[in-house]
Amino acid sequence: MPVDRVVKRVLEGVRQTAGAARSVWDSGFLRPVRPDRAARMLFPYARFGATPATAGALAALRFPNRTAVIDERGTVTYAELDRRAAALATAFRHLDGEITRVGIMCRNHRGFVEAALAASRAGYDAVFLNTDFSAPQLDAVLEREGAGIVVADAEFDEMLDRTGFSGARVTAWVDGPSRHPTIDELVDSTTPERLVADHTAKMIILTSGTTGTPKGAQHDVSIGALVPAALTHAIRVPLKSGDPIVVAPPIFHTLGLAYLMNGLAMGMPIVLNRRFDAVEALRAVERHQAGALVVVPVMLSRLLEIPAGERPGTGCLRAVVCAGSALHAEVATAFMDSFGDILRNVYGATETGWATIATPEDLRKAPGTVGKPALGLTIEILNEDGEEVPRGEVGEIFMGGGLKFAGYTGGGGKTVRNGLTSTGNLGHFDDEGRLFVDGRADDMIVSGGENVFPAEVEELLEGHPAVAEVAVVGVQDEKFGQRLAAHVVRAQPSDGQPDEQLAEELKAYVKDRLARYKVPRDVVFTDALPRTSTGKIQHGRL
Repeated sequence: MPVDRVVKRVLEGVRQTAGAARSVWDSGFLRPVRPDRAARMLFPYARFGATPATAGALAALRFPNRTAVIDERGTVTYAELDRRAAALATAFRHLDGEITRVGIMCRNHRGFVEAALAASRAGYDAVFLNTDFSAPQLDAVLEREGAGIVVADAEFDEMLDRTGFSGARVTAWVDGPSRHPTIDELVDSTTPERLVADHTAKMIILTSGTTGTPKGAQHDVSIGALVPAALTHAIRVPLKSGDPIVVAPPIFHTLGLAYLMNGLAMGMPIVLNRRFDAVEALRAVERHQAGALVVVPVMLSRLLEIPAGERPGTGCLRAVVCAGSALHAEVATAFMDSFGDILRNVYGATETGWATIATPEDLRKAPGTVGKPALGLTIEILNEDGEEVPRGEVGEIFMGGGLKFAGYTGGGGKTVRNGLTSTGNLGHFDDEGRLFVDGRADDMIVSGGENVFPAEVEELLEGHPAVAEVAVVGVQDEKFGQRLAAHVVRAQPSDGQPDEQLAEELKAYVKDRLARYKVPRDVVFTDALPRTSTGKIQHGRL
């Protein structure tokens, strides 16, 4: 799409926001106003800053009667969503205790959206918690982040009980009686008030726990950073205001959250399901005539596994956006051959935000590419000395000029060279300026979009009485990009327990103590681990 048309579209959106507004802030509710006052209606929301609350409030101004969220409980309009967020934010403010942060541990449904909007509306930072966390991980994160409220689905009550969290608890989704106040109960019993936040609330997205306990990544969000990203997205991904979008990945992660916020900002009906099912995802596309579908690579593979004759109709789709882990060239090509040239491959990181978008044209010409950099973004491939390498050569990927990484909540940050932030990945550019990601700069394993640090799993397994030594490595996997393989030296080789039985026992041992994505898919028994002359395990040989 020509740039002048994109700029015209953006300006038209601004005009619609001012000219078509029909509501104004009034004790947390929305009420009709005259068109000549519409331009002034934006200013009451400026106090929220660049937050989910602002996106939701402006969408309610522009599209009050349009569907905002579609989930397993039905639909909610933008006006309803705004009213509920205002009431929930007021209820948060009335809870006892000094609250600055809200932890949100929900699957994909309206409760997550309402909690995120309410938190930022009240001026509280939102900490998005991984639903795969084990109790020790969750306990460590809640203590470090200082959450005063946790909004969680009832299925996580038992896990929260096993932590030291003592703040307020609110239930987002429950299928029966709830032990804690629910969002619905708080919304129904609270009159929204006009709230003024002390500061612009932040969204804290957790890493996958690459060095043990997951870190909270902070960002300095500004209009200057968002506008180039929005323009690039408008050019390369054909989304349309009012068209439903099916967001399949967890919305506590960067990819799902980004398209949740994008959908809110554009006034799109956002289709959510608590758990991913390939057939149901395509049924949702067909049922709601969605224009876009957001997935991770393993989801693409599962979509391809559905026999062509059994697939629901997807002719309405204009864009399928894929990100989160490596998209193999053969998967991208097979998907486009089957579903049409509608695939976009997006690359980024929790710390640095998204950086590139590969269009169908890019993927046809250079399968496996993650595309060209976004407008206003600088990406350089540097060697160990911080020098830029020639095109075609592999080095570490550094970027800058987009979403500004402000460090981890527990302290520390990423390597910065020449004013650019490290992504932790190795990659190269081709002659056309398309970026390729060749792997991690360290020994991190990326499985199904989740980052896993082998040492954490190794340390845990070595605590099992049947294990003498262990090394965990990543091996290629068609569905997950990589899968974990544990190479184990048994403490008692002749104890009589079959290898197959012990392998399942070790997997269960890890599953009980770490997140599900850190459980080795393969357990291989060996007499000895290969080592260097200094005694270090040679992971590469495994």
